Amino acid sequence: MKYIFGPLASRRFGMSLGIDLSPDEKSCDFDCIYCELAKAVKTDKIANPPKVDAVIAELKEAMDKFDFDIITITANGEPTLYPYLDALIDAINAIKGDKKLLILSNSSTIDKAHIRSSLAKLDIVKLSLDSVNEKTFKKIDRPINTVSLTNIIDGLIQYSKECTNELVLEVLVVKGINDKVEEFALLNEVINKINPARVDISTIDRPPAYQVEALSYEELHTLAKEIKNQTVFIASRKNIDAKKESFDEDEILKTLSKRPFTQADIEDIFDAKTKERFDNLVALGRITRVKVGNIDFFRTA
Repeated sequence: MKYIFGPLASRRFGMSLGIDLSPDEKSCDFDCIYCELAKAVKTDKIANPPKVDAVIAELKEAMDKFDFDIITITANGEPTLYPYLDALIDAINAIKGDKKLLILSNSSTIDKAHIRSSLAKLDIVKLSLDSVNEKTFKKIDRPINTVSLTNIIDGLIQYSKECTNELVLEVLVVKGINDKVEEFALLNEVINKINPARVDISTIDRPPAYQVEALSYEELHTLAKEIKNQTVFIASRKNIDAKKESFDEDEILKTLSKRPFTQADIEDIFDAKTKERFDNLVALGRITRVKVGNIDFFRTA
C-alpha cells in the first residue's frame, strides 16, 4: 500500500492505522529539530497530493485486513496542507463505523477558518504547542516564515471555543531548549486559555533528524506539574498495549520508513511469521539498526 501504514501501537491512542497524505516526499512547513522524518526544505504545499478515491480504496482494504482502534490522518510532514482534507474526512467518516478518526497536526494552519471547520468533523484532534516563547518556538519548531506563533495561539483558543470533539494538545520537550520551569509557567497560562480535553507531555523516543536529547520520565513529570487545572498525560512506552499483527515485507518496510521500531515494538506488534520476514529483510540489508542513547532502533536502509 502507498498511503496506508500500520497498524502501530500508539502511546496515547491505542492501535492506530495510519494514512500518509504525502508519501512521495516530506512536505512540512516546520523543520522541527526533534522530527523523526528526514531533513527537508520547508514548504506550505504537499507535492503530488493523492486523490481521495485512491486513499479510500486502500483504507477499505486495510480495514478488512487489520484489527485497530483508530484511523490516524498524518503525513510525511503536515497533513493539514493536504488540499482535499475536507473531502477526505467526509469520505472516511462515511465508512469508518465505530473506529475513531484522529489527525496529528503541528497547529501551523489552525488560524484558518476552513481548517478549523474541517478538523471539527474528526473525533480527536491532536495539535502541537511546544512553546509560547517566540525565540524558543523558532529554535525548536523552525517554521516557514509565513507561520506566526501568535496566529497559532489565537487559532488554538478559537478552535477550542468552536469544537465539540476531543482536543488533545501536545508539548514535546527537548533537553536544553524548552525544558525550563519558566517555559512551562508561560505555557500554563496559554493552555488554560485553550482548555483542551487533555495535555500530552512527551519527549524524543525515536531517532530524530538532528542531534538533540530527550528528557527522563522523572524530568517530564516535574515539568508536567507546572500545568495547572488540566488533565495531563505523560506519554510513555509503559502505556502501550498492542495486538500482534501480520505484515508482508512491503508493509514492514513502509511502516519502518514512517516510524523506526525498537526490539520491544517488534515483539509487541509483529506475529511470528512477520518476525521471520523482518529478520530476512535485516539479513538482506534492507533494514538497518541505529542507536539513540542506549536504545537500538530499526529503520529502512
